[in-house]
Amino acid sequence: MAQPFVKKDDDRDEEAEYSPFFGIEKGAVLQEARVFHDPQLDPRRCSQVITKLLYLLNQGETFTKVEATEVFFAVTKLFQSRDIGLRRMVYLMIKEISPSSDEVIMVTSSLMKDMTSRTDVYRANAIRVLCQITDGTLLAQIERYLKQAIVDKNPVVASAALVSGIHILQTNPEIVKRWSNEVQEAVQSRAALVQFHALALLHQIRQNDRLAVSKLVTSLTRGTVRSPLAQCLLVRYASQVIRESANNFQTGERPFYDYLESCLRHKAEMVILEAARAITELSGVTNRELTPAITVLQLFLSSSKPVLRFAAVRTLNKVAMTHPMAVTNCNIDMESLISDQNRSIATLAITTLLKTGNESSVDRLMKQITNFMSDIADEFKIVVVEAIRSLCMKFPLKYRSLMNFLSNILREEGGFEYKKAIVDSIVILIRDIQEAKEIGLLHLCEFIEDCEFTYLSTQILHFLGIEGPKTSDPSKFIRYIYNRVHLENATVRACAVSTLAKFGAMVDSLKPRVLVLLRRCLFDSDDEVRDRATLYLNTLGGDGPVVETDNDVKGFLFGSLDVPLVNLETSLRNYEPSDQPFDIDSVPKEIKAQPLAEKKAPGKKPIGLGAPPTAPSAAVDPYDRLLSSIPEFASYGELFKSSAPVELTEAETEYAVNVVKHIFDHYVVFQYNCTNTIPEQLLENVTVVVDASEAEEFSEVASKPLKSLPYDSPGQTFVAFEKPDGVPAVGKFSNVLKFIVKEVDPASGEAEEDGVEDEYQLEDLEVVAADYMQKVGVSNFRNAWEGMDPECEQVDEYGLGPRESLAEAVNAVIGLLGMQPCEGTEAVPSNSRSHTCLLSGVFIGNVKVLVRLSFGISGHNEVAMKLAVRSEDENVSKTIHEIVASG
Repeated sequence: MAQPFVKKDDDRDEEAEYSPFFGIEKGAVLQEARVFHDPQLDPRRCSQVITKLLYLLNQGETFTKVEATEVFFAVTKLFQSRDIGLRRMVYLMIKEISPSSDEVIMVTSSLMKDMTSRTDVYRANAIRVLCQITDGTLLAQIERYLKQAIVDKNPVVASAALVSGIHILQTNPEIVKRWSNEVQEAVQSRAALVQFHALALLHQIRQNDRLAVSKLVTSLTRGTVRSPLAQCLLVRYASQVIRESANNFQTGERPFYDYLESCLRHKAEMVILEAARAITELSGVTNRELTPAITVLQLFLSSSKPVLRFAAVRTLNKVAMTHPMAVTNCNIDMESLISDQNRSIATLAITTLLKTGNESSVDRLMKQITNFMSDIADEFKIVVVEAIRSLCMKFPLKYRSLMNFLSNILREEGGFEYKKAIVDSIVILIRDIQEAKEIGLLHLCEFIEDCEFTYLSTQILHFLGIEGPKTSDPSKFIRYIYNRVHLENATVRACAVSTLAKFGAMVDSLKPRVLVLLRRCLFDSDDEVRDRATLYLNTLGGDGPVVETDNDVKGFLFGSLDVPLVNLETSLRNYEPSDQPFDIDSVPKEIKAQPLAEKKAPGKKPIGLGAPPTAPSAAVDPYDRLLSSIPEFASYGELFKSSAPVELTEAETEYAVNVVKHIFDHYVVFQYNCTNTIPEQLLENVTVVVDASEAEEFSEVASKPLKSLPYDSPGQTFVAFEKPDGVPAVGKFSNVLKFIVKEVDPASGEAEEDGVEDEYQLEDLEVVAADYMQKVGVSNFRNAWEGMDPECEQVDEYGLGPRESLAEAVNAVIGLLGMQPCEGTEAVPSNSRSHTCLLSGVFIGNVKVLVRLSFGISGHNEVAMKLAVRSEDENVSKTIHEIVASG
């Protein structure tokens, strides 16, 4: 009888990947490891067992102390084999097991023997293993061999020694620093990898010495580096020196710029790209400096290598954020990349074009984007959406086509972050382009009809409650909102009830219909929904006749807290029940921060639905507690602002001192934070003598010395000055640190009884007008401006004289006033001849201030400025003008 024919699934067999280690167990492999003890070693079988052990270790399998010890001693027996392949596996195994210090001794002699072997492969691997498993004591014994290896003729051995040096530098830097001469010799090597590793190690040895790094870069930029990899490193080090010396080279040519430009003509593509990227990332780079880098990147856009096209378009994409006009010459080349097979390249090309294109090209770009949006991942779609948002802000008249595009992709499939990016973009367009409000809100209403994300639904409903009642026909949104009460989960239903109440409060014609809908919500299955419906019915007067909603109710429903929630929570926790009711005005408006807080890397700011008002940066709350605990300053009243620490000493000096300026209505307190960096000294009776001869409006009223300042234990001393009440008095103060020095016995740690008076000159300190202003932003500047009394507005024009650029003038005025830039207006487009900057803040006396700055620059770089100020106090508006006039 014939066997039935069974078709083999060839596709499945081809797709399946079978691991040769599938199903292996630790116990079985440890049993196999007994082959290491055989009198006649089988190198191939031993290598297979070591491979299995390495696989288990790399998969996270843990060996007990006993198991690890047994494997280690078994592996050491394999040194008797002369098989090179097996010996390399032995080296790997020893490194992975990481034997303890008492076990290392057993293998050290074998490794040291290999380190002096005639077989180069043995030497290189033995160096790597020894440097990884040994401590500083043994390293000192083999240091001579390592130095010899660094200058060895074999590049494999030399690279092994150099890479080991890079690792050792982290744990035993004092040993590696003694190798400078040998490493410097290795930098001149003809072997590419040796030169690369030697340069990396030499830079790490000198990285804490700016002058030494600068000298190193200066000597190597003269053409002694042949390795492309080392050349890339040198480009990075040169750009680092440029960044660090930027303050010293504000005028004239940048140091090493000519070197970076020469690298654009290098024969290695990686060096050209590294140099181009370095030039584009220079701070304050000019169009003249950018041009050669942009030209090179433009050539790479038409390269046959995808990696070069990707690197070039990614770099141009970053340049387009700050210098869009410089990239416009590449637009034709980038348009051809929209159809590139690599979707990453196509995405970067289209987003760059969106940043650099003109108004006439918008519609064409939208058609091209639509064709490939479905082919790319969500993270790339988000990049495209953000670029479209920027384009719409640039060309507001194109809002219809851009808004329609955003609404279309909002209905397509996508993850939370992608949908949130689209919604945020629509919200920003609604806020900033008045004509887009109604069409944008309708798109959001259609989206929540089929939205699977609770967070987005609630945020859109909240936004709808704020903006919907202001439209010409608010009634058309009620249907969408009430649908949520029937069709969504409890969280969204509760938010929908609040939104309905806002419509009822703000639109009196809709109030009767809203009350009917709210009464239906009283029978909801969720407590929160029922409670909100009851609250809003009582607030809106649902039990009596329908009347116009008064301002108190509108304030309750629409008003926002002027204090951070974190501070409110802390104040409520500290409040003790008494006859005195809780006063929300007592809650600090500053965001909490630690004294002397270190600067943190700037994170990405929330935008769209999640954008809160910009928070003030000064750290008042902890300082307030500190100052109120000192009797001398307890009666000074409420602390208005504390500045960031200002350094009064150079880095790495014997005494480190910085000062924080605490501003009160009637006083200024200087808090000097002192650190003694000399272990053999104890400082006592530490004070700062302040000379206020150049600050005539200030008079010293109190000081608090520091009794003792041990080594590496920070302490504070204070000096207080009286000033005219509520006036932004300015002045310069010279400072001298005075103290009694006592020698400390290093053995016992005891200080001598007798001391010597000494003093240390500190840098001068200035109190400037910006110290009297808190950086407090507003989420919608136009609404805040219109909400201010026009009678308190002061307008005047000023000539700012010749400036290098408009951006410099903008930054100078922002720094002078110390206010918070709003809506990203601090960024000045490249080659712009005019610019408007919006600022907000709170002036001393808790007076809110808004500023509109309109700049213009002439052909001779003369800058003119129109300054418009609105505040809650007309005198404060005049004061702002006085600050600018005198600045």
